[in-house]
Amino acid sequence: MPTLRRRALPARRSVRAQVLAALRDALATGELRSGETYSAPVLAERYGVSATPVREAMQRLASEGLVETVPNRGFRVAGHSARDMVELAEVRAALEVPAILRLVGALPPGSREELRPLADATVRIAAVGDLVGYAEADRRFHRELLRLTGNRQLVAVAQELHRKSQCHRMPGRVPGPVELVADARQHGALLDALAEGDRSSAERLARAHVTALSVGTV
Repeated sequence: MPTLRRRALPARRSVRAQVLAALRDALATGELRSGETYSAPVLAERYGVSATPVREAMQRLASEGLVETVPNRGFRVAGHSARDMVELAEVRAALEVPAILRLVGALPPGSREELRPLADATVRIAAVGDLVGYAEADRRFHRELLRLTGNRQLVAVAQELHRKSQCHRMPGRVPGPVELVADARQHGALLDALAEGDRSSAERLARAHVTALSVGTV
């Protein structure tokens, strides 16, 4: 079983939520490796908590298909193929692109100014190569953009797919700052296209962004 460094948990509402967030981050960065099995007690020691919230968090990840339960051993990080990534990208595009296009030339007053700082933040975080920070900032921008559609169920489903796609990265494939910045700059460009009523550019940017498999964090 692989050795893990001790980690401090991010501030969250509950211990279970803290552990879940930390495990998602570890999956997104590849720190928890595909095909490896991790026991709840080992992970609990790593995060300085009891094994119960770890098991609860891992069961949630298992329900999402990110890990698999291994009887009497723990949880194995699910392997993700190129096909998995393609299929996730196709589903995201089918869901998000039409929703985003409904906003072309129809952004509520002041929304571009409200979303601009979120788009700019993704570029700043990407520039320092903070993969976990970028993943969070990227989800935040997409969540707030999709909220403008007024469809709460769409936002919830899109966020789950987005988070899952961030964890589905090919082994050893960790994007660097150059790739992250290129991906991040699409946020601002998409926002401008929507505000200016440029449907062609908005569709091109939205589709390219949610299917950017080489980055795997959009």
